[in-house]
Amino acid sequence: MARYDAGAIEPKWQKAWEEAGCFTARRDDTKPKYYVLEMFPYPSGNLHIGHVRNYAMGDVVARYKLATGHAVLHPMGWDAFGLPAENAAMERKVHPGDWTYANIDNMKAQFARLGLTLDWSREFATCDPEYYGQQQAMFIDFLEKDLVYRKNAVVNWDPVDMTVLANEQVEDGRGWRSGALVERRELTQWFFRISTYSDELLSALDTLDNWPDKVKTMQKNWIGKSRGLQFPFGLKDRDDLIEVYTTRPDTLLGASFVGISPDHPLAKELEADNPELAAFNAECRKMGTAEEELEKAEKRGFDTGLQAVHPLDPQWTLPVFVANFILMEYGTGAIFGCPAHDARDLEFARKYDLPIKSTFVPVNGPHTAPEDQGEPFVPPKTELVRYTRIVAGDAEQTGGAAIDAAIDRAEAEGWGTGVTKFRLRDWGLSRQRYWGCPIPVVHCDTCGVVPEKKENLPVELPRDIDFDTPGNPLGRHPTWRDVPCPKCGAAATRETDTMDTFVDSSWYYARFTSPGATTPTDPDEASYWMNVDQYIGGVEHAILHLLYSRFFARAMHEGGHLPASAKEPFDALFTQGMVTHEIYANQLVGPEVFPQGERVRYYLPSDVVPFTKDGKRVAVLRSRLNEAGRGEDQLALEDQLLEDQDTEWGVRVIPSAKMSKSKRNVVDPVEIIDRFGADTARWFVLSDSPPERDVEWTDAGAEAASKHLARVWRIAEGARDAPETGQGDEDLLREMHKATHDVTMGIESFGFNAAIARLYAFANTLQKSKAGRTAQVAAARTLAQLMSPMTPHLSEELWQMLGGEGLIATAPWPKADPAMLVEDEVTMPIQVNGKRRDEMRVPRDMPKDQVEARALASDAVQRSLNGATPKKVIVVPGKIVNVVI
Repeated sequence: MARYDAGAIEPKWQKAWEEAGCFTARRDDTKPKYYVLEMFPYPSGNLHIGHVRNYAMGDVVARYKLATGHAVLHPMGWDAFGLPAENAAMERKVHPGDWTYANIDNMKAQFARLGLTLDWSREFATCDPEYYGQQQAMFIDFLEKDLVYRKNAVVNWDPVDMTVLANEQVEDGRGWRSGALVERRELTQWFFRISTYSDELLSALDTLDNWPDKVKTMQKNWIGKSRGLQFPFGLKDRDDLIEVYTTRPDTLLGASFVGISPDHPLAKELEADNPELAAFNAECRKMGTAEEELEKAEKRGFDTGLQAVHPLDPQWTLPVFVANFILMEYGTGAIFGCPAHDARDLEFARKYDLPIKSTFVPVNGPHTAPEDQGEPFVPPKTELVRYTRIVAGDAEQTGGAAIDAAIDRAEAEGWGTGVTKFRLRDWGLSRQRYWGCPIPVVHCDTCGVVPEKKENLPVELPRDIDFDTPGNPLGRHPTWRDVPCPKCGAAATRETDTMDTFVDSSWYYARFTSPGATTPTDPDEASYWMNVDQYIGGVEHAILHLLYSRFFARAMHEGGHLPASAKEPFDALFTQGMVTHEIYANQLVGPEVFPQGERVRYYLPSDVVPFTKDGKRVAVLRSRLNEAGRGEDQLALEDQLLEDQDTEWGVRVIPSAKMSKSKRNVVDPVEIIDRFGADTARWFVLSDSPPERDVEWTDAGAEAASKHLARVWRIAEGARDAPETGQGDEDLLREMHKATHDVTMGIESFGFNAAIARLYAFANTLQKSKAGRTAQVAAARTLAQLMSPMTPHLSEELWQMLGGEGLIATAPWPKADPAMLVEDEVTMPIQVNGKRRDEMRVPRDMPKDQVEARALASDAVQRSLNGATPKKVIVVPGKIVNVVI
């Protein structure tokens, strides 16, 4: 009897698929199309097991859709620009392109071992000049459509790396790579006018029925539509006005101060004659621009000495502060503080001993007012409250009604205007670094900013650069930087900023429809393949990547690159859970440190032997166990090592967490494939939990999956070698059709774990069956087909073993016969005085009197009756029989 040998089977079938061109996407107008896409990876050099889960999910869908007669597009590419490659170039003294393409080659080889249905003929990397040249062409199109512009803006500036950082790259106020304190600096930046589509991007979310609600909610909150009041505060003894926008005008009578940003024009004017204020503003500008960072930071202010006049009472003035938590980019760069109903304002007011006045209190229940050292009272706008200081409306009303009433009053009296605003700001795309897509414009003293001619695209990055000097190497590369103006021919300079890498990933889905086109897309191919029918990726990209992609699809439509139907590019979205693993750490308890200087040393899973002892997860170093050999003293050594848990050689087991290179709790899929095969890795990550939840990788789980696949192999061999005749053929075939129905429903609903659970049950049924060979082989072939999206290599081998025609990868999906899903018989429990005593199989349509007679004939019922006559017999057809004594 042959043995299941994944190492021999898997390369064989990968070669067969490649030679047959099974997964090359082919346009076929006679078939329905299906476009499945996973968020493409950054080429870091190595896959991790989280990649396996992500791409295995897409592969299940792609294989199923191929089998159900669809023309399938399942492409792969690389999100290849960005700081990691530039940093690697600095550290390793290599060109970032060489580092990137070497990593791509390595990861592509790893992908090949997973047996995925990827169409590699459409592969590209975003750092390919052919790709970013088309991106540059679209940039020029967007310029013509007024969807991209240039202006001064306050940005996060890393003074060591000398580059702008996105908010996500600022960690605890420091640059994520350099660790330098980030500064706010005003620079001239390029922006996409994404705010043009704010209302459309918001309202269209309601049409995305196959997106997770949590993702749509996150996007709605990010876009942040609100209706509020915009009005000016006059200044006592000055002609200036401070314009503010507030979403809570109902709290105006609780105003305590007026705050302005350090970058507000008034703050800049005042600092010119006030060195102390200038120093304060300079300190504030060293903070980043991330809202989260500003919320966590200590609230600090500078009293300008100015007094703002309250719009509802000319005798009431409020002190004007420059405050470190106000950003110029949000609203008008000025606020009025209402400490009783805002936690940030309350912290500020208590620090500077400013008045605190509640404007409303709960209608019912105990309440400690903020002015009495309570917390700020911030109920939902829909909650009924009692107003103690009313701007307009009734004493008892909801916050929403009071806001509307306050806006109505302001407009009627002429001191304010109701305004609808969005939290969404235009997308700053400028980055002061080398390894990104060059912005295709030239700066000319005569003509101003001039787009490069499209016939001169791509504007390629120069290779002869050096990173020995901090800052952007493009800015000190004269032969690349200094060029003639495309318009007048005079001496000019190229834009040395490159594009944010979010730009690269905001349209790659469209490029996959025609990656060799000499324009950003081939409109005919885009019309056929778009939209993406199923998009799969991590929820960490729920806001920016998806929002930017939705913007780009609209902008590409305006540029003639996508049809109107593709303005929402992803019909269905699935956000998968993470793969987690235990963390193994060794932490010193004394003042010493390890030779490398770290306080904690982390071990790879392959470095330790974890096990459970006395109900507790523990681990010992594999190297120490190996020193002891595999003799009788191993258990004694384990006990000895466990007693050393608090020493420098003890290994602590930290509960499972997201896989992280820094914590070294990563599992190398290549090692897993070498040990168990790709099908085992795929089966385990798909089977252990619902795909939207996290899954914990364990060696025991992988070993169990491997053993099950070997068992399926033996079951198939048993079916092939079964006697020609047997018993229960129809029962087995009926179970086969039920399994086909259930697995199909599981795959179509993304319930991969439920589908696999059903496959376990079907395998058990087949293993126990005494049916004849024909029925067993039919069932085993169907089992192989139903498993093929998850375990394609094993399934191909079984298909061949069982006489299947051609490749299982191109075989039609099995169909469940509806007639075989209907049970002709049912199992009915028999109770005596409410206690279950027996059960019986009867025809579904058996008359009541016959059911009653058969129940009373049961030996178990006769023993319970002990010669007595039942008072009555209750028969619920198809459900239960209850005998009452």
